[in-house]
Amino acid sequence: MSISNPMKNLLSIFIIILSFSLSIQAQTKFVNEFLNIGVGAEAHGKFGSVVATVDDVTAGFWNPAGLTQLESPLQISAMHANWFGGIANYDFVSVAKKFKGDRSAVGGITVIRMGVDNIPNTLNLIGPDGTVNYDRITTFSASDYAVLLSYARNMNAKGNFSVGGNIKIINRSIGSFATAWGFGADFGAQWRGDLFSFGLSAKDITTTFNAWSFNLSDEDKQVFQQTDNDIPVSSTEISLPRVILGAAFHKKVKSFSYMVEADLNISSNGTEAGIFSGKSFAVDPTFGFEVGYSDRVFIRGGVGNIQSVINPSIEDNGVSKNLEFQPNIGMGLKLGRLKVDYALTNIGSVSGVLVSHVFSLTLNFNAKKALEIVE
Repeated sequence: MSISNPMKNLLSIFIIILSFSLSIQAQTKFVNEFLNIGVGAEAHGKFGSVVATVDDVTAGFWNPAGLTQLESPLQISAMHANWFGGIANYDFVSVAKKFKGDRSAVGGITVIRMGVDNIPNTLNLIGPDGTVNYDRITTFSASDYAVLLSYARNMNAKGNFSVGGNIKIINRSIGSFATAWGFGADFGAQWRGDLFSFGLSAKDITTTFNAWSFNLSDEDKQVFQQTDNDIPVSSTEISLPRVILGAAFHKKVKSFSYMVEADLNISSNGTEAGIFSGKSFAVDPTFGFEVGYSDRVFIRGGVGNIQSVINPSIEDNGVSKNLEFQPNIGMGLKLGRLKVDYALTNIGSVSGVLVSHVFSLTLNFNAKKALEIVE
């Protein structure tokens, strides 16, 4: 199979973005982590290995180029999950629509919220005279919001090569004490063949800046000082660019469909636990598969979080390394215009047990395939 011009373009874009990523020095490595969790139970079931094959409204998050593959003129998806032992709420809703008069172009908007609510504020628990008054306890929320404005279009007459991009607006708040605004951009590309598909998703290609501002009263500052806490000052966080490359094999045999995808998450946020990593560079692989029957029932699985864990070794007075990974499983069901997806994964838990249940719904409007099923 020869590499077409679109595939050469994908490779050139990847090299440019990766070079740009490695040339930037990070002020903060791990920021906006809520945007690394992912959306949609279908993708979670495959451990996020969807960059080359995502073809629904969730592409606005994973790879905006995939929006051109919507099966209907208008598609809506939503997800809600309680994570970290029920402490955090994660909500996602996305809408995508094909533009009239130009069926190769699609626009979309994605809204993500992750928040911890009803956090006790005990700054005023103890009064100036030293008395404790529990009536002074109030509550606040720590919330992270992201709005992604997406645009994608096909780049050739065959419709198998597309590009897309996002403009990201981020708002993070800690009650009335602190607020941060951030802005960034993503880029994506997909090439789809009869048996193989390839994808590229470049996150934060311009770097994403979060500018924090704090609003503490004089009484709050006094409590910080009395408890030996530093008084926070305005600061800036930076999310470095990262690139995700995906390659997939897919085939249909009678009523069955098969798909296997492998993704490489390449970043300059080095983690020593990664199997391919250093202090300033990391390559994290993920793998996912899906088996479908009659385009109605789907079984999925995935593997990720592949790490080389260092354990003390008593026998040789040294250390040993064990390879650990996390499996995900999931399933999907199409009911006419409605698609219901479920995934069992592990988010925010220190145990190796799969404890996170993720559900999502996707609704097609005027979908040709959905109408054929209903009829």
